Amino acid sequence: MFAALAKRVFGSANDRFIKSLNSTVAAINALEPEVQNLDDEALKARTAWLRDRLAKGETLDDILPDAFATVREAAKRTLGQRHFDVQMKGGVVLHQGKIAEMKTGEGKTLVATLPVYLNAIEGKGVHVVTVNDYLAKRDSEWMGQVYRFLGLSVGVIVHGLNDTQRREAYACDITYGTNHEFGFDYLRDNMKFRLEDMTQRPFNYGIVDEVDSILIDEARTPLIISGPTEDNSDLYYKVDKLMAHVKPEDYEKDEKSRHVAFTEEGTEHVEQLLKGVGLLKQGALYDIGNIALVHHANQALRAHTLFARDVDYVVKDNKVIIIDEFTGRMMEGRRYSEGLHQALEAKEGVEIQNENQTLATITYQNYFRLFPKLSGMTGTAMTEAPEFSEIYGLDVIEIPTNRPAKRVDHEDEVYRSAREKYDAIIEEINKARQRMQPVLVGTVSIDKSEVLSALLKQKGIPHAVLNARYHEQEAHIIAEAGVPGAVTVATNMAGRGTDIQLGGNLQMRVERETAGMTDVAAIQAKIEEIKADIAAKREAVLNSGEVLVIEPGKNGKPDKTETFPGGLFILGTERHESRRIDNQLRGRSGRQGDPGRSKFYLSLEDDLMRIFAPARMDSMLQRLGLKEGEAIVHPWVSKALEKAQQKVEARNFDIRKNLLKFDNVMNDQRKVIYEQRRELMAAEELKEEIAQMRKETVDELIARYIPEKAFAEQWDAAGLHEEVLRIFGIDLPVVEWAKEEGIADEAIRERVMDAVDRKMAEKAANMGPEVMRSIEKSLLLQMLDQNWKEHLLSLDHLRHGIGLRAYGQRDPLNEYKREAFEMFEAMLDRLREQITTLLAHVEIRAQEAVPAPVAGAAASQTTSSGAARQVMAQGAGAGNGAARVKSDLPPGVDPNDPRTWTQLGRNAECPCGSGKKYKHCHGKLVKA
Repeated sequence: MFAALAKRVFGSANDRFIKSLNSTVAAINALEPEVQNLDDEALKARTAWLRDRLAKGETLDDILPDAFATVREAAKRTLGQRHFDVQMKGGVVLHQGKIAEMKTGEGKTLVATLPVYLNAIEGKGVHVVTVNDYLAKRDSEWMGQVYRFLGLSVGVIVHGLNDTQRREAYACDITYGTNHEFGFDYLRDNMKFRLEDMTQRPFNYGIVDEVDSILIDEARTPLIISGPTEDNSDLYYKVDKLMAHVKPEDYEKDEKSRHVAFTEEGTEHVEQLLKGVGLLKQGALYDIGNIALVHHANQALRAHTLFARDVDYVVKDNKVIIIDEFTGRMMEGRRYSEGLHQALEAKEGVEIQNENQTLATITYQNYFRLFPKLSGMTGTAMTEAPEFSEIYGLDVIEIPTNRPAKRVDHEDEVYRSAREKYDAIIEEINKARQRMQPVLVGTVSIDKSEVLSALLKQKGIPHAVLNARYHEQEAHIIAEAGVPGAVTVATNMAGRGTDIQLGGNLQMRVERETAGMTDVAAIQAKIEEIKADIAAKREAVLNSGEVLVIEPGKNGKPDKTETFPGGLFILGTERHESRRIDNQLRGRSGRQGDPGRSKFYLSLEDDLMRIFAPARMDSMLQRLGLKEGEAIVHPWVSKALEKAQQKVEARNFDIRKNLLKFDNVMNDQRKVIYEQRRELMAAEELKEEIAQMRKETVDELIARYIPEKAFAEQWDAAGLHEEVLRIFGIDLPVVEWAKEEGIADEAIRERVMDAVDRKMAEKAANMGPEVMRSIEKSLLLQMLDQNWKEHLLSLDHLRHGIGLRAYGQRDPLNEYKREAFEMFEAMLDRLREQITTLLAHVEIRAQEAVPAPVAGAAASQTTSSGAARQVMAQGAGAGNGAARVKSDLPPGVDPNDPRTWTQLGRNAECPCGSGKKYKHCHGKLVKA
């Protein structure tokens, strides 16, 4: 009670923060007359002036008013748009590294230009993250007009670019792109072998558009780069065929947690089926040798019972493509892990792609936490404010609308059956069309959108369907959703990022209707015609409201009526698991003070009601006398639904938090490995590091075979001799040394170390120091990657089985941390020994010269790094024409004797006459 009173008197914390920004906005507005009077060149010159102020020690906060005033004026001159004061406040919030919640249509795209320009002035790069390639390209071109006018460079990262194009885009002051592309580029960069091959710059500042979609909805699925393993497609097909014989009583399904498992009887039934087709040859299904069959059977069961076509995935071009459950968009290139995707491919009878092994992985949470400063914007973030704060350290600030909101949100209508609900929806849509009121109908899946579309077709109601099947046209479909009488059926928030403008979208219509026109006067006339048409249609939509008689008049008294506004009518066909998605749908109506209304139609057969509502609700409604076709409308019902949604949201938050806890363990190790890789690539040479690895390897051998304080007769001198021979290729008389009177383990260690150092020094002298340093760096990077890949696979296996430790009263997370650390230490020990062994055995061989009057024919060579990789290379001749013989060769180098060429520098021209550097021709490296 006291808190409510204090809020009424002093305002909420959000209100007080917004009020504190008034002085900053006033300072920006005070600069407007001065900036308006500048010509274009003087306005552009302010960028250099602001950079100079930063160089002299001022901070970004010091130059913020000048920078924001500059952007506002540049936007007026290039886009014809002036930032409102509330947009200035949104810009300040984003610059401070917070999330700005701004309602749909409040101009978030324009708001971003303010902090983007300010932070880009430093020259360290700014990332603007969008939800799809279309928005990345659109915004980079649209808002790029402002940045380019002010002298900043703009790049865009979309699917299909090569490394050179990506490097150029990341080198720009401002880079637009999707979360997928940015994340995968980060992983790919950390698999490169040279710093100059990497595409991304160090992280600086990121702004995430639709931040709730990217940082919350997509955060349950990690980014994974994987490589193929062995082909098991035949086994998936065989197991899938058996699912037709599995009966409902063979398994238990929990839809709340989306979990399914075979019952005891079901396991016996599956065993019989597997034996019948010859897949289970011996033992029981859960015997250790049949674990692979258990895996395939479980994934096939999940594919058939938990995943539905056109709801969780679509089949397109002979491929199974995942559907994002929150946005309804197809997620090209994304695959379910652990064989589930292969099970779905078998279920749908499409070509099965190989299972993959993880090569590199990161969660969105850990990727975006790499940015020193991060901010975001969306229309709906307050419901997830605790998660943003706990996971990302981001505060959510609600920015007030530029004009008061006029949308009317009705209470939900609940029907007993889906049929009754759809009848009511069709009737409501028909009434709205007769009033010429545009309707946006929200569905929760492709399947439901197509069911509703079929019903609309039966009734002869023209409409547009917007779901993952028509992803390419979504911006154009959604742009026309505000014309009089339009009916648009959309899956979740498809079309997000494009405004629904009452009367139609001017920009889209101009693009479409002037395409191919060349006459400037004709184009201008067409634009004016389109503007007039849109204005007339907008007026029709504004006047498409409804007046309902709620109590007939008596004795000559007027009827008691209720008036509902025109504008866009949002009609929800079902509640989503997340309140935020429902709010996003509602938020499409009532932009910039426009009128609008929204209402949700529900039934007891809806997934959310069926799974989470009380089981006795149907019988309770019958007792209350709810008749066929009647709906119950009451605030209590809405409250109950909200609580059900909160439960689901809390469960999803726990899933994401749990995923993050385990990934944080891997993330600490990933940071070490990636940092180590960068240091290795940046280093001129690794001589000292390699020497230290040799020393540690020798120390470990001595400690293993000649334990400290052990008697000489307890030493395993023969074992030490074998290991030194295996690792270093040196046959030392270790057994004889051990028999010497009074010899200590330290003396043997020194002798082994001296012998190893001598061998490596001789090898370096024979190869040349430059060659040796090159080999050391190449092998170390490749072996590090090989071991890291194997370590990720081991962590995957550990992660899947660690939950069973809870049965032994042990915390799975603590167990995972402990064992993951031990595995990481073991990996580093293994890497040290492997690289020491490889370097001890590697050698260089010069190619034999081919005596001929012209340049020699190409010879094939292999550069090898042991288990890491083999790369075939060609040492090509000079082509046609006489061989070139260099006369300025160093003393002792005979152009006709390749054995003398090893004295050449690595970057010298090869004496064979090919014109190539020696290191790329006859000086290539081979392993013995």
